[in-house]
Amino acid sequence: MARGDRMSRIRRAILAEWWGGEEPKHPDSGVHRPAEYLAAILKSAGAAEGVDEERLRELWREIAGDLVARHTSPDSLKNGCLTLKVLQPAMRFQLEQMKGKLLANLRDSLGEGKVKSIRFSLG
Repeated sequence: MARGDRMSRIRRAILAEWWGGEEPKHPDSGVHRPAEYLAAILKSAGAAEGVDEERLRELWREIAGDLVARHTSPDSLKNGCLTLKVLQPAMRFQLEQMKGKLLANLRDSLGEGKVKSIRFSLG
């Protein structure tokens, strides 16, 4: 047995006796960092798609046109479902008729899989 190993063992034994047990753990040893859970939290919240809200608002004006964009605004994007706030029931009816075209334009601009459906809410 090497002298260094023997001294290290003796040192640990003396410290354990002095502390009344094993060496105490570092105070941060049981603490978890937010980064460990961030991806799972974003996925469960439906935000893992990674669409920037500001970019979505800019694209919406381009996709929908000025008239429609003045009466609507993107409210949320969760699990691929884009919710749009619509100011008037007549505009909502019009948008329901245009839903397929709007969805195709969103897919072209954002890529496949980001927006799977569109929902309209009055507000």
